[in-house]
Amino acid sequence: MESDFRNHLYALVLAGGGGTRLWPRSRNIKPKQFIKLFNGQTLTQITFNRLNKILPWDRLYCVTVSEEYKKEIIKEVPELTEKNIIVEPQRRDTAPAHGIGAAFIYKKDPQAVIINESADRLVGPVNKYLRTLQVAAKIAYEDEIFVSMGVKPRYPHTGLGHIKKGKAYKKIGGVRLFVADRFVEKPKIGLAKRFTKSGKYYWNAGQFVWKATDYLATLGEFEIGVGNSLKNIIDAIGTKNESKVILKEYEKIPTKTSKGKPMSVDFAVIENVKKMLVVEGDFFWTDIGDWKEVWNNLPHDEDDNVIIDGDSPGGEVMNIGSTDSLIQTDGRMVAVIGIDNIVIVDTKEALLVCSKSRAQNVKKIVENLKKQNRNELL
Repeated sequence: MESDFRNHLYALVLAGGGGTRLWPRSRNIKPKQFIKLFNGQTLTQITFNRLNKILPWDRLYCVTVSEEYKKEIIKEVPELTEKNIIVEPQRRDTAPAHGIGAAFIYKKDPQAVIINESADRLVGPVNKYLRTLQVAAKIAYEDEIFVSMGVKPRYPHTGLGHIKKGKAYKKIGGVRLFVADRFVEKPKIGLAKRFTKSGKYYWNAGQFVWKATDYLATLGEFEIGVGNSLKNIIDAIGTKNESKVILKEYEKIPTKTSKGKPMSVDFAVIENVKKMLVVEGDFFWTDIGDWKEVWNNLPHDEDDNVIIDGDSPGGEVMNIGSTDSLIQTDGRMVAVIGIDNIVIVDTKEALLVCSKSRAQNVKKIVENLKKQNRNELL
């Protein structure tokens, strides 16, 4: 049976996010997944090269949200099959994004089992991570069940949802799977500490493995209109009307679920699944969600500072007595004296200065700019 699941294994990467917490370096024209922050590579390149260790290029798929982003992905990862890069004509949250990806993969292989990823994660060791996902795929394929990935928490985290594990389900090659008892929204710090101490909760990595047929059927069961649109898209894939049908059907897809919630995979699908497993991720995993997390994952100097070059040459940092900070320069001198725990991101259009501990709040700057219609800064 093992050879069966491997013959039908695919990966789908969502690469259409805005990365607003990494503003002003991450902008609509070039969001965080296309910025070279780690070892001269973008997060998109890192993600696809990682998955290519277990899958050939023609079984790697990507969903994004514009032709410009598609061109960027082709430039960064030229090995990808161009027709495997799917462009949503409109943003419709993650449930339809996973849906159209599953539709294209299903059209190629009706028995497909899909590893779902986002282009903004760092993991290690990579081999252990990929082994865990392959075990999840084996179970999803053979038992026709949804598998979520739960990461063993390294510390109390208020920026991630959590998954409580239930009874043990299976153990394969040292990888453990449990019945998912419940999903919990992002907890406040007191609750996060209790979750971590209990040993019964995982960080919710927002990462899932499922058969294409199972996902499409479940989404169609609870969001009938979305399901019907995806059926029409499946019929049109590979025909001369493919683009026209995708555009037409996406206009019908609502932004809210039938219960009035955002059309995310969590609300449209996951909370409606009667039984789901959680595979235990016993490795380093992080979502590069803000500048503090960038600081955590880059080399530090002797004063625990991280210095980043921008897109323009000639940048320079002069530091006198500053510690625990992230400073990005973009073509000019940035001089800092006696600061601590600060993020400074200098770009040609905007300068960000914030406390590293408040890095999640950068999103509020972007929200204010949207309200003011300051599109030139978004």
